[in-house]
Amino acid sequence: MTFPKYPEYKDPGVEWLGAVPAHWKVRKIAHGFSRIGSGTTPPSNEQKWYEGGSIPWVTTSELRESLILETKKSITDEALSEFTSLQVHPPGSLAIAMYGATIGRLGVFGVSATTNQACCVLSEGKTISSRFAFYWLLAFKNIIISLYATGGGQPNINQEIIASLRLPAPSLADQAHISTFLDHETARIDALVEEQQRLIDLLKEKRQAVISHAVTKGLDPDVPMKDSGVEWLGEVPAHWMVGPLRWYATIQGGVAKGKSYDVGTLTIDLPYLRVANVQDGYVDLSSVNTVTVAVSEVDRYRLQSGDVLMNEGGDNDKLGRGAVWEGEIADCLHQNHVFAIRPNDHLLPHWLSMFTGSSSARAYFYLYSKQSTNLASVSSSNVMSCPLPLPPREEQRQILEFLGRETARIDNLMAEGEKVISFLIERRSALISSAVTGKIDVRGWQPPVGSSVANEARQTEVV
Repeated sequence: MTFPKYPEYKDPGVEWLGAVPAHWKVRKIAHGFSRIGSGTTPPSNEQKWYEGGSIPWVTTSELRESLILETKKSITDEALSEFTSLQVHPPGSLAIAMYGATIGRLGVFGVSATTNQACCVLSEGKTISSRFAFYWLLAFKNIIISLYATGGGQPNINQEIIASLRLPAPSLADQAHISTFLDHETARIDALVEEQQRLIDLLKEKRQAVISHAVTKGLDPDVPMKDSGVEWLGEVPAHWMVGPLRWYATIQGGVAKGKSYDVGTLTIDLPYLRVANVQDGYVDLSSVNTVTVAVSEVDRYRLQSGDVLMNEGGDNDKLGRGAVWEGEIADCLHQNHVFAIRPNDHLLPHWLSMFTGSSSARAYFYLYSKQSTNLASVSSSNVMSCPLPLPPREEQRQILEFLGRETARIDNLMAEGEKVISFLIERRSALISSAVTGKIDVRGWQPPVGSSVANEARQTEVV
């Protein structure tokens, strides 16, 4: 899809914007809206401000670059009367997050609503429509934050900064047309992204299923089977062994960071692996820290090639994930929240790593984990009690070779899907930027007949 340029351009007087169509007007946002305001947070320990309230109250966590139709909390009429900084903004108002991690997030009100003090709200557009401003701020969010935000770890902007931004825009009618074009095109691209993500999710499920079947049932569909004696494991090939992991491996804990030593103790600084280094099936060595340990303790914590690293805890989906250490770094230790499992001659390290990634093993670790809010941990004794289906070493090798080929094929397909998503996201951003700065002229564009955007466009009022 290609679009023409406008016949003539001019310098808008804003260096980071570049040239804009000559007939567009450059206005401060303050001059484009009748109202620019914010809100406040009534004390949460007084329920009279919230209980039974019917007035939506928007916080920055609810700004997700979309239409806001409902909020987690509502305030009462009494709160609205008590706190003069609370204002009711009409549908179509545009909210911008001004603080911290959510800075720059946007949301358009689908209902009349109030906000907390971290939101700046633009309402009742005079010469700038909130829909056009939404796309313009979305296009230049990162630039605005980098140029105008103050504060270090928690950057922030304020109403004055937002109000002073100079925004080039055409007539309200053309703004509405550009916004309708972007509504249609971004929805189309978002649908393509969702489709790709669904395919990737299906491939992840397929990958998991291939691994789980291979490490519990083998590759021969005609092999005699037996009851494993473990309910969640089901049947396994009759010639396989099934026993607790401690039959086939030992486990060691790691070094605690920050441990103090007596004066005179000989110490050394060595690299060590943290929870963040142990990913699902591989070790991430992009950032490896060092730790101070006593020289006498080095042998106890030193990793050996072939050790299987397993995280003690984390998010439920990361619980028990394992990776094989191939000795990439000499004299490397491991943190006390990372188990090092050392297989004996009966067990290939990669077999254990593959098994820990199976749905059967994940179910076991979840069942025997200690749960807290969004986190889980598993003890070393429970890890070593995990029932392990184990074929002969040569069969382990054959199954691992098969899984290597199959997972690589699936991983390549997922990587291609991720590339498509990245391209679509870049295309989306470029299209928005080009349209709201007039780099492309979309005035001749018409929504496809019968599309929801076409129907909405006929009913749209400029806000």
